[in-house]
Amino acid sequence: MKAAVSGKQPVRAAFAAFIGTTVEFYDFYTYATAAALVLGDVFFPSSNHFISTLASFGTFAVGFIARPLSGAVFGHLGDKLGRKKMLLLTMFLMGVATTGIGLLPSYATAGIWAPMMLIVLRIVQGIAVGGEWGGAVLMSSEHAPEGRKTFFASFPQMGSPAGLILSLISFRLVTSLSHDDFIAWGWRLPFLASFVLLAAGLVIRSGVNESPEFEAMKESDEMVQSPVKEVLKSHWVPILFAAAATTIGSAGFFFTNTFMISYVTVYLHMSKSLILDCLFAVTVIQLLSQPISAMLAERFGNARFLTAAALLSMLTPYPMFMLVNTGNPVAIIAGIAFSVVVLSAVYAVIAGFMTYAFPRHLRYSGISIAYQLCATIAGGTTPIIGTMIAQRFQGQWVPLALFFTVLSAVSLIGIRGLARFQNGRDSNESNPVEPVGALGRQGVN
Repeated sequence: MKAAVSGKQPVRAAFAAFIGTTVEFYDFYTYATAAALVLGDVFFPSSNHFISTLASFGTFAVGFIARPLSGAVFGHLGDKLGRKKMLLLTMFLMGVATTGIGLLPSYATAGIWAPMMLIVLRIVQGIAVGGEWGGAVLMSSEHAPEGRKTFFASFPQMGSPAGLILSLISFRLVTSLSHDDFIAWGWRLPFLASFVLLAAGLVIRSGVNESPEFEAMKESDEMVQSPVKEVLKSHWVPILFAAAATTIGSAGFFFTNTFMISYVTVYLHMSKSLILDCLFAVTVIQLLSQPISAMLAERFGNARFLTAAALLSMLTPYPMFMLVNTGNPVAIIAGIAFSVVVLSAVYAVIAGFMTYAFPRHLRYSGISIAYQLCATIAGGTTPIIGTMIAQRFQGQWVPLALFFTVLSAVSLIGIRGLARFQNGRDSNESNPVEPVGALGRQGVN
């Protein structure tokens, strides 16, 4: 039974998913940027800046630990109760946690309780993001007209650069303060602004109907008692491939937008404002390029497009570092933008591609577990690994470029493996693939 898609709901659902993920990623990137710039000094003061930065990135990674479990919990509930309810809940959790971080006392004021409370709120952020992504992708793709599912599924992915743009603007404003004012109170303002975004996002999301495919699933009695148990039992191989496929899309952003801030300020001695300005320009380019990538993938085929993008991504870090090391703002923008446009091409298309590797009654669980598994293993650890490599090989960028290449290669392997679970069909088709018990039973795309 096919779900009916009509009226303005497809566009409204895509826009609501975009706005919602923009708010979610604004909150997440605000923490990531603050971790690179200030949280080490406020919550983990040390005479050794490397130790403070590493501890700050450690709390950044903590937020990823909760994400696979959160993805499983919200996936289960989303496959049982509906996509819309989960999206409203995750947005509320993220807004409350981010606002709370902006109100925390510093280590100088509260001692050890300050970083402990920071870690708790960071975990809540991880829980919220863990349940957000899968629901937003499904609300867009399951509302989409036939033949346009890849494009519509890319709208939640656009929330990542849009959220980063807002985060960078907010930090660019507060970093114009004196150093003492920025450390004392200025860094809190981007976190507190989350409350306003939360209210706007909840209003917009409340006006979107439930996914028509979920409604059709309820009518046809397709739902199972334990979606997570079922998807782990019968679809564990595509989960692993999907997790691998999203590696560069997740870890690559934290490499270019989080680690790179620390790298250029600490090891290349550039100003914070310079790198933030450069990343702002790069992110605008990324936001404009992602829908173009989705349209190209619909034209040439998702698997073919993703394979080419992953291969190219393996090569991009070398010119990126050569240009960044010049210290010239135009060169920095060109170098980082080259890498980001390519990796964001994978990011834009992979959501729609992986969705239809799972039957619709298990989709929320399947894609959430896969994406959050990757985010935990690759995304949360990337700034830490990058910092350790930069410290170990000071003055050398090739080891960092090789690390980026490895991340891209993992995505390439995942994309080619996941293509086998499309069963010879393009992921724009709405018909789900059948459950499988073994990799060998799949056709090769």
